Amino acid sequence: MIRKIAFSATLALLAASATFTVTPARAETVTTAAVLKHYSELAHAKYQDALTTAQALNKAVDALIAKPSDETLKAAREAWIAARVPYQQTEVYRFGNPIVDDWEGKVNAWPLDEGLIDYVDASYGTESDENALYTANVIANKKIKVNGKTMDLTKFNAKTLRGLNEAGEIEANVATGYHAIEFLLWGQDLNGTGPGAGNRPFTDYSKADCTHGNCDRRAQYLKAATDLLVSDLKDMVAAWAPKGKAAKHVEANGKKGLTAILTGMGSLSYGELAGERMKLGLLLHDPEEEHDCFSDNTYASHLNDAIGIKSAYTGEYTRVDGTKMTGPSLSDLVAAKDKALDTEMKGKLDTTLDAMNAMADRAHKVEAYDQMIGEGNTEGNAVVQKAIDGLIDQSKSVERVLAALDLGTVKLEGSDSLDNPDAVFK
Repeated sequence: MIRKIAFSATLALLAASATFTVTPARAETVTTAAVLKHYSELAHAKYQDALTTAQALNKAVDALIAKPSDETLKAAREAWIAARVPYQQTEVYRFGNPIVDDWEGKVNAWPLDEGLIDYVDASYGTESDENALYTANVIANKKIKVNGKTMDLTKFNAKTLRGLNEAGEIEANVATGYHAIEFLLWGQDLNGTGPGAGNRPFTDYSKADCTHGNCDRRAQYLKAATDLLVSDLKDMVAAWAPKGKAAKHVEANGKKGLTAILTGMGSLSYGELAGERMKLGLLLHDPEEEHDCFSDNTYASHLNDAIGIKSAYTGEYTRVDGTKMTGPSLSDLVAAKDKALDTEMKGKLDTTLDAMNAMADRAHKVEAYDQMIGEGNTEGNAVVQKAIDGLIDQSKSVERVLAALDLGTVKLEGSDSLDNPDAVFK
């Protein structure tokens, strides 16, 4: 997996100003039911924004396929980056919500063995002991063998892409979602920890001047993948709508619903983001371990995860159209019980965001995330480590909040890179 440029669209969306504000209820009047209802309302709004931006991406992909050019490819890439902003802010709904966690692999699974999908550079290699489909290149091959059975890939559509996803029970065989689309828009990042992202030419989609062969099938795959992303996001919008299955599950669970919120915050903070997505790559100094690896958008995805974690606590969310949503929140409940703990929790969330924003600023002005984690880059490593430290520290306060609200002990998602770093090198 050799991976990994554009930054401006992401922060422009994050900086959008509010058009109206709903005044939050006073802490002493907030109920668990009100907090859970607002939590569901925010989920619905975030997934709706993720859907809206994915639909814009789909239109940009249509334009690229209809008239391949540097301009239409650039526009499609910018639409992909914009679509990542609201989606990443939904990731805090994982872990504590099984409905989301069971679904998430369809849209955001990573890392992926991109040789399954399309052509790769010779440096990628030709085989893997773990994955028989490591270089299957389904765009170039209309039939492949999966577990001894022939799969017909004459046409790419939702059914065939679903069948390919995790083919052979291999998690790295990611055939759908944001990262498959990212690879098809950028191509491999062959720069290691040097400057530069993926550099797929627009002619990979040209019928007249096709590069790397199979341009019609590549376009068909890209279109099927973006259509499927839109469809999958529609499912989650429906799940969080009033009376949707996810909303009903949370809102009917009382204190267990509060536990779900804090489990999502703590597990994303600690095991997933601080551990698997950040510390692992830093320990190995490996650009293969960055999240948005083809586009060099990783810094923004991490930042938006952190924004989403804070949102789950404060009940605040700024939509992509600038509308600011506020309402009854966990912060209100905690403040009513222990004002000092609420101040501590909010302070730590802000400290992490400060570190994430410093990382984003460095990505704009100095170097991309994969360069920051490179071996020997003392300053860049320290910037990433500071964000990791903030995430770890805030997860400790999440555990204190669980105790303060009498929610018992919850096992948060862990990571060898944090809990047993020696195992990472074995």
